[in-house]
Amino acid sequence: MDASFRQKVAVFALPVLFAITLHEAAHGYVARYFGDMTAYAAGRISLNPLRHIDPLGTIVIPLLTLLVSPFMFGWAKPVPVNFGNLRNPKRDMLWVAAAGPFSNLLMALAWGFLLRISLGLPADNPAQDWLSSVGEAGIFVNAIFFALNLIPIPPLDGGRILVSLLPHRLAYKFAAIERYGFFILLALLFTGILGTLLSPFVSVTLYFVAMVCGIPAGGML
Repeated sequence: MDASFRQKVAVFALPVLFAITLHEAAHGYVARYFGDMTAYAAGRISLNPLRHIDPLGTIVIPLLTLLVSPFMFGWAKPVPVNFGNLRNPKRDMLWVAAAGPFSNLLMALAWGFLLRISLGLPADNPAQDWLSSVGEAGIFVNAIFFALNLIPIPPLDGGRILVSLLPHRLAYKFAAIERYGFFILLALLFTGILGTLLSPFVSVTLYFVAMVCGIPAGGML
């Protein structure tokens, strides 16, 4: 493992942990709000990353994709949600699913404001370089997670949102794809199609964050 890769891992580690932890906690929090206590009872409404880490999906796969791909791919242990416990299961499924990716959008904005602050520090400030690097990484990671999770393939959040919006008969048939969803995603990843699909959505998200946070042209990524 060369020095540049170790440096990249050091910069991305914190943003990835926050992105995954808050994403999963958001699902559990919104599920509890709409009546399902499953995640709460399992201790998954937590900011402790150890409760959400999947060794393969949170550590190994992100490291591999960071090494060979411009896009990071990974996952955490899914938060348990019993949609039957929701007050209105089909409608409330949308809000539970959307909570994850939109928490990533909010985190991208938070990292964006950190980057904006870091750019205002003197260039000789020892914290400036580290803060700007981590801020950029946080924006980039969360932009990817936001776009990735909105892909309408179950079990991704976008798939569950679409199931919530479709008429019952179509929703039932579409939800059956979930058993193949993981393999579909891996095929898209390793053929390069996933990166092609995500690229324009990630670019729009980055532009949105830069605009909202007032990051000057050339100040990000």
